[in-house]
Amino acid sequence: MKDWWQQTFPQGQQSLIITDAQGYPVKIAYGEKGTGKPLILLHGMGSWSYNWRYSIDPLSKYFRVICFDAKGYGFSEKPWSRREHNGHQVIELERIIQALCDEPPVIVAESLGGLIALALAQKNPQLIGRLIVVNVPIFTERLPHWAMWLLAQTPLEFIQTIDSLRLAYLFAPLVREVMAIERRGVLFDPSILTQEDVYWITYPFIELPGTLVKVAEELQIAAQEIEHWQTNKPNMLTKIQNNLHTIKCPTLILWGDQDSWFPASHGEKLHRCIPNSKLQILHNCCHDASTGSSEVLNAAIVEFIQDTNFW
Repeated sequence: MKDWWQQTFPQGQQSLIITDAQGYPVKIAYGEKGTGKPLILLHGMGSWSYNWRYSIDPLSKYFRVICFDAKGYGFSEKPWSRREHNGHQVIELERIIQALCDEPPVIVAESLGGLIALALAQKNPQLIGRLIVVNVPIFTERLPHWAMWLLAQTPLEFIQTIDSLRLAYLFAPLVREVMAIERRGVLFDPSILTQEDVYWITYPFIELPGTLVKVAEELQIAAQEIEHWQTNKPNMLTKIQNNLHTIKCPTLILWGDQDSWFPASHGEKLHRCIPNSKLQILHNCCHDASTGSSEVLNAAIVEFIQDTNFW
């Protein structure tokens, strides 16, 4: 199988060292394509840059597209020895933007990435020129999938043992099959997922030790956030919800009408909460919009940037 990074980006996979939220240096994998104003593509939970495979080339005709793997995901570094604190992704996104962009970029963020982008738009608004979020877990009351719940309930020490023994590698065909079934479940047309897609989607879990541990850790943080939200304990989710009205940059909210994880009514509510926002419902689209509705999504991004005079 040819290297996806080399096939996709003129300089292949590049790396950037940032200081993470705990003050440690961490290596971030990224690629970029195109020229002009910067546009950053931010993936969701358990995913990596490959999820934007249908957007990179089309958007690079208009922008300098930057696609990176968040810490712990994909090909970026996965620190095993230290536990993450809630909100670390916001600080790390901030530092990646500061390192790679000499002007406020367009941020296009899907699922959990959208929640992180909303938090950054509140914390450091001058870093974002335009904001586009897709199917965001901003009002969710539970983890949307049984496998997420299972990982969130499993002790990290046990998951780390599975990871260190390379069990995902030893049972690679089974891992690919199970993940393929689950990924097809968030696509309106499951047949568009190819065998090559399955290979690359599962690659970090099978070939890069530490991936499963870091995803499970993020899920445990998310589960705790939801629990604290439900019991009125201090939590970041409530803080983001309560400050949506402070987001000033032009914002486009894209939402799949068939998203079974986070219903389109959440998108309508988010639109009401952000004053300078536009809502577009993506028809015949489930949760994985960047794969299942890429053409409509890409067109909506370009149209929104044109309409808001960002050029």
